[in-house]
Amino acid sequence: MLQLVLAASVFTVAVAVYGAIGLRWRRRARIRREILGLVAALDLEPYHAAAMESRATEAAAAELLLGGYVDIDGEGAALLTEAGRDPGRTPAHPLPAALLEAVRRHDPEPVSIGWIEWCDEEYVERRSAYRSERDALLPEIPRMPDGEGRQLLACCACMGVILLLSFWCLAAVLLVMARPHGVLEWAAAAVAAAGLTALWFADDAHQAVRARTACEDPLGDRTRAELHPSLAALDEQQRFHVLRSIGDHSRWRGTDRVLSEGGDEDDDWLDDDWWPDAFHYRATDQKEEPDDELHGDARGTPPGTSPSRQATA
Repeated sequence: MLQLVLAASVFTVAVAVYGAIGLRWRRRARIRREILGLVAALDLEPYHAAAMESRATEAAAAELLLGGYVDIDGEGAALLTEAGRDPGRTPAHPLPAALLEAVRRHDPEPVSIGWIEWCDEEYVERRSAYRSERDALLPEIPRMPDGEGRQLLACCACMGVILLLSFWCLAAVLLVMARPHGVLEWAAAAVAAAGLTALWFADDAHQAVRARTACEDPLGDRTRAELHPSLAALDEQQRFHVLRSIGDHSRWRGTDRVLSEGGDEDDDWLDDDWWPDAFHYRATDQKEEPDDELHGDARGTPPGTSPSRQATA
């Protein structure tokens, strides 16, 4: 008779545990469908999606480059073209328009897009205002319940796990110690053993439910999947120039010449072709070793030995 009692109790507990797991799966799957449907229905502006991935300035620079407003050379220097200097021509979107105005403020000096992104306060302010304005239009996206902030529910779950482990151990000991007699008791023992095996893998089933219904960052997944049209239209060389200019945010690419305190220095040098060259990095002033020190001279001096050292020797 003990086997019958064990079979009934283990079967009841197993049904209760897996029933709770099934209800949790159904609830999480419903919430996940709602979240994914809400995200899929969003009408995200391309620049807003790029801003969520911190690529709004990169997309704006790509649009200015494709539109012929600026030219970015191999060193990452952004220089205005004739179209970019025309005050009557401005991109329709406020973000590339703000970037173009920032480049115009430095004209005729070359400037890196990365420096504008990090150090140009007016551009940073306008970019942040655009991001805040677009974020305010987003609907509230529900989050997948994770149990955080529910201490009472967490305590009840811990107590349930402890009671379940205690029941499992007791039922397993009784099942091993009680010897079944007859077909009915053997069948009941098999049912009890199967129920205990199912309870042993209950935590694995719970983890599988969490993994299959996970919905960590659906909005971020969508923005990462949607590349801005201007970025997609760049060729390899243009993409390299834009990325190099974006990555250079440590210094302002302009003149390093200091005027006198009176400001009377001749400004004719501003009109020559010196400006584009001001952007390039200065080579490190390293003096090459003389040929006689590297290879020896005609008198048989060993390599790496100066004439003065030879005389001293």
